[in-house]
Amino acid sequence: MKLTNLIKTLLASATILVSASSFSADIDMNADKHNVSIKGYDTVAYFTEGKAVRGNSHFTATYKNTTFHFSSAENRDLFNSDKDKYAPQYGGFCAMGVAMNQKFDVDPQAWKIVDDKLYLNYNKDIQKAWLKDVPGNLKTAEQNWPELKGLTPEEAQAKNG
Repeated sequence: MKLTNLIKTLLASATILVSASSFSADIDMNADKHNVSIKGYDTVAYFTEGKAVRGNSHFTATYKNTTFHFSSAENRDLFNSDKDKYAPQYGGFCAMGVAMNQKFDVDPQAWKIVDDKLYLNYNKDIQKAWLKDVPGNLKTAEQNWPELKGLTPEEAQAKNG
């Protein structure tokens, strides 16, 4: 009887673990513990309003197993019409961090659109450094991203110091 209960418990635990991991954000996406990207900010508003706008959990869309919040149904619908256009580059990780071969979190207030693509930075001080050589930093980041995107932030840190 005890063995049967143990097996049932293990199976239930395994099922929960598999279910939970199947809904986790893709490794190349930056999301919080609830799988929300950009700390709940509206990724479309950067393009349409030219500023960082906090999203609303009533207007959401999913991309690469992360949830994006939007300030309106219209912005959500715009995102759904072209997710690759509106999703932040480098999975929402810090653009300067990617240029440094790292995966850093971001401050949604530290952003810039370059060539119709959204780039986020760790904070405004890091953004100032990134802005000093945007073309060079983007070139380096583009070279780093293919390998970096398959690593967790911890793996990137361990690999690249």
